[in-house]
Amino acid sequence: MTVKANIHATAVVLGTRGFLFVGPSGTGKTTLALSCMIAARNSGLFAALVSDDQVLIWVENGQIVARRPASIAGLAEVRGAGIVEVETIPAAILDFAVLPVKSPFEPRLPPENETFLLPSGDFLPLQRLPYGEGLNSFEILQLILLQNADFQGQ
Repeated sequence: MTVKANIHATAVVLGTRGFLFVGPSGTGKTTLALSCMIAARNSGLFAALVSDDQVLIWVENGQIVARRPASIAGLAEVRGAGIVEVETIPAAILDFAVLPVKSPFEPRLPPENETFLLPSGDFLPLQRLPYGEGLNSFEILQLILLQNADFQGQ
């Protein structure tokens, strides 16, 4: 097991699935990830932060694993509000990458079978997730991933 990359992202577990929120600085990765965690917990599902801002990526037995650097364990930066303490777990298998998108949505429909390429050459299926005032992004994520029974906690 070797470190493949340290990437700028936010990794969380929602239900039984691992998600890597990706995108440039200021696009809402942390805010969207924390919002989904809160909504998942309110739905009775397990939810926890793995790491915010820096995510260490490993490949173990063909699975992509996110780990947190010890120096930022349990911390997340909420832009405009500061650093907050959040329940965390040390590592999780990643199933999807999530790209926050805000209106106006361009392109209107995402490319089919879109992926997020990791610096190591490995990739994750990428889901674009709309966010903004009046939207429940976690419910939208559930609709997008409805075919994944494990995600629903069933």
